[in-house]
Amino acid sequence: MADQLIRATAADGGIRAVGVITTRLTEEARVRHKLSYVATAALGRTMSAGLLMASSMKRVGSRVNVRVKGDGPLGGILVDAGLDGTVRGYVHNPSVELPPNAKGKLDVGGAVGSGYLYVVRDIGYGFPYSSTVELVSGEIGEDVAHYLLNSEQTPSALVLGVFVGEGGVTASGGILVQVLPKAARDEALVEILESRVAALSGFTPLMQAGKSLTDIFTDLLGDMGLHIFPESQILRFHCGCSFDRVLGALKILGRDELQDMIVKDDGAEAICEFCGTVYQANKDHLTQLIVDLQVESSSLG
Repeated sequence: MADQLIRATAADGGIRAVGVITTRLTEEARVRHKLSYVATAALGRTMSAGLLMASSMKRVGSRVNVRVKGDGPLGGILVDAGLDGTVRGYVHNPSVELPPNAKGKLDVGGAVGSGYLYVVRDIGYGFPYSSTVELVSGEIGEDVAHYLLNSEQTPSALVLGVFVGEGGVTASGGILVQVLPKAARDEALVEILESRVAALSGFTPLMQAGKSLTDIFTDLLGDMGLHIFPESQILRFHCGCSFDRVLGALKILGRDELQDMIVKDDGAEAICEFCGTVYQANKDHLTQLIVDLQVESSSLG
């Protein structure tokens, strides 16, 4: 099944639902960053959450930055997701592995630990909107739902999952169901929705049972006036890094530092944290940067 996002509404527009399949992009992240099992689950869940949050934005070019900073051995997670369906991310300590938790599942909460969730929404103009909440469990889904309720005053249920075996990621994705203001006052509706989401066995078991996003939405909301939008959006792991951007970053270091790199290392190496791409700048590249800086300095003087 292709990585994709679908949207739906129910209860006369009072309920908003979004679902994502992120199996392939999570596997790409696992391979790029050489992630352990628990690191794969943590990053995969966070990338799915980022894409789900970005889906509610309106302006072309809008993006959501999600940072999880805990005191656990994973160190932290950073994800950048866009309304356009692109996402990238990394964890600070990709090789960390932990025994399964008490439920026999990957111990993402133990790997993350206690700390904070930071969310920055960039709508493409003006100052980005940022908010911070304490982590509830470190399991990502509960933490993001807590953020949505406390920072955006939107009651939300979030179910995320990643299944990774010896052969890699075979299932990844999640669903976000939100009760909008027009329906939030209907306590009976909210209770029914909460009980149905709580009864789910998890997201990846549903995928492994052959359930599609449409099937999952139908089971949850089929008797509530469910409307599934026909258009699906393709999702992919994508990083906008480039050699030109690397040269631009090196240029900021200044002439003395660039000259020192030429003498000591005969060049410079840069690795993109988001995608793991390695860029090599040789002494000719660095020499040209020094020349450019000298020309710019002369023109200003």
